Amino acid sequence: MSESKVMTRRALLVGVGAAGGAGAMFAAMGALGLAPDAQEKDFVPPQPSDFSLRGRAAAKVVVLGAGVAGLTCAYELGKAGYDCTVLEAADRVGGRNLTLRRGDRLPETGGETQTAEFEEGTYFNAGPGRIAQWMVAMDYCRELGVPIETFVNNNASAYVYTGGMKAPARARTARADLYGYVAELLAKATHAGALNRRLTKDDRERLAEFLRRFGDLGPDLTYGGSTRRGFETYPGVTGGVPAGTPPSLSDVLSAGTGRALTMDFGYEQAMPMFQPVGGMDAIVTALAGAVGRDRIRTGARVTGVKNLPDGVEVAYQGGTLRADYCVATLPPHLLARLPHNLGAPITAALRTPVPVAAGKIGLEYGRRWWEIDDRIYGGITETDLDITHIWYPSHGYHSRSGLVVGYYNTEANAELYGGLPHRDRRNRALTQGKKIHGDKYRAELRSSVSIAWQRQPHIEGAWVYWPSHQGAFALLQRPAGRVYFAGDWLTHLIAWQAGAMESARKAVTELHRRVLQTTS
Repeated sequence: MSESKVMTRRALLVGVGAAGGAGAMFAAMGALGLAPDAQEKDFVPPQPSDFSLRGRAAAKVVVLGAGVAGLTCAYELGKAGYDCTVLEAADRVGGRNLTLRRGDRLPETGGETQTAEFEEGTYFNAGPGRIAQWMVAMDYCRELGVPIETFVNNNASAYVYTGGMKAPARARTARADLYGYVAELLAKATHAGALNRRLTKDDRERLAEFLRRFGDLGPDLTYGGSTRRGFETYPGVTGGVPAGTPPSLSDVLSAGTGRALTMDFGYEQAMPMFQPVGGMDAIVTALAGAVGRDRIRTGARVTGVKNLPDGVEVAYQGGTLRADYCVATLPPHLLARLPHNLGAPITAALRTPVPVAAGKIGLEYGRRWWEIDDRIYGGITETDLDITHIWYPSHGYHSRSGLVVGYYNTEANAELYGGLPHRDRRNRALTQGKKIHGDKYRAELRSSVSIAWQRQPHIEGAWVYWPSHQGAFALLQRPAGRVYFAGDWLTHLIAWQAGAMESARKAVTELHRRVLQTTS
């Protein structure tokens, strides 16, 4: 067949569209693998070519909220030429993606306003602080050119401290003792024939060999400590001085270190993890730049949402905006308060998820004593104190100064700290941290900032939990008229930026599919 008689896919689709309308064209695009499919595993961003085939412009969309979900929606829709306007109540973009630097102000509802007094170059990720390598957030860092570096989530030199311990122990020491005794118990049970009904002779031999290695057991299958526990003085010219005799099995069990030693076992926390270079807000800065700052209106608190027969109307401080569609990415408990005509079932559904309290404190020191004195380079000390965690910075090694996250707590502990003024939060955190690191923890402090997410204006919670994922969750997965919903709270990755991004992609895919089906 000559080249002039070959029908291109474009010509075919234009012909189908002319004869059967937009719906027929969309069906043909689907058959050719060109239309976005909500059931597809891989996300296909909208493209200008999706509209150029029919010679029309994309729709106008108003996005409520300039957090990660809202910016991702506007960014992806913008790829196809959608006319997006993002309304944000705060005076900044990012939502819960918040990095504080010198001079930044942090107001709280019904409380004080703090001002960061950090040295130049010091920053505090007051919101998200780490990204797992499998998360879609990594793809956006690559796509947007955001450089990343390793976040040390597990450090054998960090500490474990619980109320059942006489003193804090290095994570490597606590892990060696717990693994050693557990391996000994199982090895002896196997040797005594307690598992004969479950294991063959060969299985028992293989299990015994594994347990010897897992627990570093002696020839008699007992745990008596080993160099895995660390050293008082590490080897060099001399052989070093190993850490002392391990505590008894009873003491190890009563310490209750199980949670602390398994924090990184899950798929969300497994090493290696990552962070953007220079602060987590590099992600929202890049997203906002790609969306276009002229399309984002800060200080524009939404006061009402209304479905219209041919579009939506959004009222906000400063005016009213009409659009073809709306994507609402505000926290559900805030959306539930907005006047709207979306129906009582939507209001009830939005009231179902419960906001969760969480707090952090950034403690800046003029000397990186955790590296110099304690030989800790990144990682997290786990405790059962009300501070829960102490995070050491995974960047700026060997710099003169740095910032430690002195607590990252949730729920009751976060409510406790959040109800205090900043000075009292800091004093309580220092008192608890001193139990692990001694007097320097308080004496060498240079400055601090704390955040209680349940007291943050326009957010009022760190994340939400659903009493169940039935009914309300499913209802909000679907649009209410021309209003779509998106956010980490509509995924099974709640509290992660990746959840916000995945939800945004779902809303974008479904909205774009609808526009392609209805545009004529």
